[in-house]
Amino acid sequence: MLIEKWLNTLGRYLILMGRTFQRPERMRMFMKEYVKEMAQLGVNSIGIVLLISFFIGAVICIQMKLNIQSPWMPRWVTGYTTREIMLLEFSSSIMCLILAGKVGSNIASEIGTMRVTQQIDALDIMGVNSACYLILPKVLGLITIMPFLVIFSSATGILGAYATAYIGHVLSPDDLTAGLQHAFNSWFVWMSIIKSLFFAFIISSVPSYFGYTVEGGSVNVGKASTDAVVCSSVLILCSDVFLTQLLSV
Repeated sequence: MLIEKWLNTLGRYLILMGRTFQRPERMRMFMKEYVKEMAQLGVNSIGIVLLISFFIGAVICIQMKLNIQSPWMPRWVTGYTTREIMLLEFSSSIMCLILAGKVGSNIASEIGTMRVTQQIDALDIMGVNSACYLILPKVLGLITIMPFLVIFSSATGILGAYATAYIGHVLSPDDLTAGLQHAFNSWFVWMSIIKSLFFAFIISSVPSYFGYTVEGGSVNVGKASTDAVVCSSVLILCSDVFLTQLLSV
């Protein structure tokens, strides 16, 4: 019964995505909503992304210095490991997990409220493709802005590491710079961006499905919002394993 329920949910999700990815009926209205969603979902999330990335970069640098650095290792190893962790995992995967809680719950509650107040039914009665009108701008808007969030996160994390070097005197800035520059592989940046694009699609489309298909009242909207965040987080973790293996070959 559980597998049947999962397959039923997957089928309804794919059907909804089929309705979503259609040509908008009014391109001018779509572009207006597209820019609005980029600002609401992406630009408004820059603050929390920069704050968390700065302190995580500082903490990673301190932890690497205290637990990995030894007389048998070069002094630049702390900067090297900090850069690799920020680029390969935190700025794409962990940051998207954080955004799944902030952005995902926002999307699910917004669309879910429109469903229980029958606003979506009104759009369908007027002949508007409600799935395309409501969901497509959110998906494309978050996918567009996500690479910039990844770049800002990586840069801010490195600034946090430098803060520990200059203020906390954990290690010298020259050693940190040498580690950040050592054996730099530009593909890791592209790999982080590519993974974030897939995660952005999950963060925007899965909560949209839970909000669009909610039934009942406000209590069910809250439950749908919680389910959307949990499901998005699980899908991000699972897809991270496959994408990391695929892109690291």
